[in-house]
Amino acid sequence: MAKEKDYYKILGVPKSATKEEVKAAYKKLAKQYHPDLNKSPDAAEKFKEINEAAAVLGDDAKRSQYDQFGTGGEQFSGFQQGFDFSDIMSDIGGFGFDFDSIFENFFGGRGQRTGRRQRGSDLRYDMEIELEDAAFGAAKAISIPRLEECHLCGGTGAESKSDIVACDECSGRGVQTRTQRTPFGLFSTTAACRKCRGQGKYIKNECRECNGKGVVRKTRKIEIKIPEGAVDGTNLRIQGEGEAGEKGMPPGDLYIVVHVNQHKIFERRENDVYIRIPVLFTTAALGGEIEVPTLKGKASLKIPAGTQSSTVFRMKGLGIPELHSHRKGDENVEVYITVPEKLTSKQKKLLEEFEKENGKKGFMKGVFG
Repeated sequence: MAKEKDYYKILGVPKSATKEEVKAAYKKLAKQYHPDLNKSPDAAEKFKEINEAAAVLGDDAKRSQYDQFGTGGEQFSGFQQGFDFSDIMSDIGGFGFDFDSIFENFFGGRGQRTGRRQRGSDLRYDMEIELEDAAFGAAKAISIPRLEECHLCGGTGAESKSDIVACDECSGRGVQTRTQRTPFGLFSTTAACRKCRGQGKYIKNECRECNGKGVVRKTRKIEIKIPEGAVDGTNLRIQGEGEAGEKGMPPGDLYIVVHVNQHKIFERRENDVYIRIPVLFTTAALGGEIEVPTLKGKASLKIPAGTQSSTVFRMKGLGIPELHSHRKGDENVEVYITVPEKLTSKQKKLLEEFEKENGKKGFMKGVFG
């Protein structure tokens, strides 16, 4: 015969522990041994054992039987019905682990939450924007198809408030109890009421607009504000702009994923922008000013005499603002010298004289040593 389990010892509580103390002990141990948080080889088995103990000690009827007969195991297997470990594990991933909900649902809640309504679904929208929008922010209007609360019934799903009545199958409890006689006495299990699906209420006459669903499909135009300094892949969360929840439950959220289009002339590197600009040979040699494009318009750039091709000039503060900061990047202008394809007779003569003058001064000799 297998050794009987001491559920009080497993949870680390005395036999006089209250239901609240049992719940507190369970929550603490479940956090410690949940397989998604604890990677030790025996964590999953320990977590299962903790749940088994809490399922018995957290329910008055089961605890009474356990205290009376001092056994734990086969005769309490009824609590496992409908118990989905994968559901519990999914609750912990990314959105937080609601121990109170799990405890109420499986361990002592007696089914009153089995018909729990759900908040609305979250939605995702991929938005393409230009580099200028990412740099300086913008307001964009988008159209979102989604489920919205029915305006006719206010999300109740009923033709009128009087059409929402208590379920006669479960007397408004939302659960139905089944009692079985065992060698150790009567054993009761509970399950969600089939007629009202655990709600405790049902609708006599459904809303003609939404057919009792409480929601209708609509297309909603929403204005999205792009922040200054947005980068490719920026996520924006618009609270409450997802789909409507069930029967008056809160709506979900809308998540905007920003994609920045490649610019025709600018290249972005973090918060700096880069551009290549042609410069006349004479300007590079003699110096002068040129007009260069920026993200905000035109600006003047001073070119020193003797500027060489591929020289990069930095125009401070004309880049992209840093996201959620007052700092700004720079604009980097790389110049390259252009050579005229056609020359007039006068231009040719002047260049020939220029070449002769350079030859007299040993220009090429100075270049090559």
